[in-house]
Amino acid sequence: MRIKRTTPRSGISRRIRLTAVTTGLVAAAAIAVPNANASDTPTAFSASELKSVSNSVLKADIPGTAWAVDSKSGRVVVTADSTVSQAEIAKIKQQAGSNADALTIKRTNGKFQKYIAGGDAIYASSWRCSLGFNVRDSAGNYYFLTAGHCTDGAGTWWSNSSHSTTLGTTSGSSFPTNDYGIVRYTNSSVAKAGTAGNTDITSAGTPSVGTTVTRDGSTTGIHSGRVTALNATVNYGGGDVVYGMIQTTVCAEPGDSGGSLYGTNGVAYGLTSGGSGNCSSGGTTFFQPVVEALNAYGVSVF
Repeated sequence: MRIKRTTPRSGISRRIRLTAVTTGLVAAAAIAVPNANASDTPTAFSASELKSVSNSVLKADIPGTAWAVDSKSGRVVVTADSTVSQAEIAKIKQQAGSNADALTIKRTNGKFQKYIAGGDAIYASSWRCSLGFNVRDSAGNYYFLTAGHCTDGAGTWWSNSSHSTTLGTTSGSSFPTNDYGIVRYTNSSVAKAGTAGNTDITSAGTPSVGTTVTRDGSTTGIHSGRVTALNATVNYGGGDVVYGMIQTTVCAEPGDSGGSLYGTNGVAYGLTSGGSGNCSSGGTTFFQPVVEALNAYGVSVF
């Protein structure tokens, strides 16, 4: 399930700004899990039972799955990409045991992958990603946030594919489990805008399920969608499991990784992690909550 890091595209010389990912509704078909008659009363599951079911999905260890507790239905909703077989879905149900009725299985087109390549383009030695949000610490030093799977193994970052304009160096990285990284600017001549797309970012927060959100990325630009789940767990395969993700209907493609997710009210929400589909047919995209990254590194948006 790991994808090749996108090789840099020449001729990309965009102004360094914030990025995000955008819309595209996911085509998902629900697969009925509970065996119940129409007259049956739906089983109510406790918080501890739902947690146990969520843990059982993790133990099943099926790449191409993502899951979160849906507080409205009181079920654990598992989203399975096109690579997940019926036998693997059966394994998930078997792992849940007597609480299998607490599972709702949904399908999504494409396959989950980390979107390495994205708002304004930023270049490591051999791959491209997207700048998420410009941030600064209490001493006035400037940094930018991006995805942790982008900063993992990266040292210096440039603003162009020819590596002629240096931006800075990676000073922190967390992936898997989380998916955020931070780069400290070493080039004082680079303009550092406090915007994402055309939106002035003034604060950071956590969206609610149903919130309309916008993403900006260097591959596909600006797109919008809505939040479908919070605290989702995603299994990209190869041991790359991330937790606490924001699940959305926004589309994204390789290279959009690290790009910014935000609201029209100027609130920063997240950093593009990965997902399925593309911006022609739509898909499911997951985002690392930005508040967690800001707190981890002691920085703030501006």
